[in-house]
Amino acid sequence: MKKKKMSLMAKRSITGYIFIMPWLVGFIVFYLRSLIMTANFSLSEISVAVGGGYNTKFVGLQNYLFAFRAHGSFKQVLTTSVGNMLIDVPLITFFSLLMAMLLNKKFKGRTLVRAIFFLPVIMNSGAITAAIEMSRQMLAGGLSASSAEIASASSGVGMAYYVQMFGNLGIPRNILEYIVAAVERINDIISASGVQIIIFIAALQSIPGSMYEVAKIEGATAYETFWKVTFPMVMPHIITNVVYTVVDNFAESEIVEMAYDTAFNDINYGLSSAMSLVSTAIVCAILVLVCGFIQKRTFYYN
Repeated sequence: MKKKKMSLMAKRSITGYIFIMPWLVGFIVFYLRSLIMTANFSLSEISVAVGGGYNTKFVGLQNYLFAFRAHGSFKQVLTTSVGNMLIDVPLITFFSLLMAMLLNKKFKGRTLVRAIFFLPVIMNSGAITAAIEMSRQMLAGGLSASSAEIASASSGVGMAYYVQMFGNLGIPRNILEYIVAAVERINDIISASGVQIIIFIAALQSIPGSMYEVAKIEGATAYETFWKVTFPMVMPHIITNVVYTVVDNFAESEIVEMAYDTAFNDINYGLSSAMSLVSTAIVCAILVLVCGFIQKRTFYYN
């Protein structure tokens, strides 16, 4: 009997499973048990035992109902966190792609400039963040209230003037609000773009130079080359960066801080678990929708 040869698609599927095997084993061994315990805690009332450990009392959906109906700020913080995520992710993604295209060009000092753009990743580490926060607190003590009020008032007047000016030009209100929200968090957007820029640089360097040569021979402009060559070729990496950005934004969001404070400051592990699962479910739903939308328009070069 002839042995049935394995198809190329089956070989690639096996390669893919082998590639994710370390993550899958780590998820099952380390994370799955914690996830099951969190789901159990969210349906229980947790009390710390006198001799150590904890006791659980099943209460059903009481923690979820309390979070949405009785908690003073959960819904507001959750809505704000998700709204900020939906604003930041497109901006961070396209800003990272733009900067990667600029940094991929050949010029003197390119390595130094790339290192500077990766500095925000280092600056966002725990020790550096703590040191910066301490410095800000020390500087805040020497800043008079009057000067702070003047700075706040002047920036508010300037922003209101430009919003009114562009509104008079007929730009839709929702677009203006999106732009204003982006400008207000421009520093956070730049700080959160370091890893994405490096991923896009790697993607740009993997594009065959022959494709650009053909586009040039055919008389394509730089604009046409971007949309017909560069953008389709980096689409798979856009999915990677979107997933990374959503997860990173969620990890630094206010809803995660609220769940942490509820668990370790208010000693309410059941409510904290419910908050964590609700926010995690929303983030997973966003990832499925966004990745599914991008996946249909993604070109994979073999």
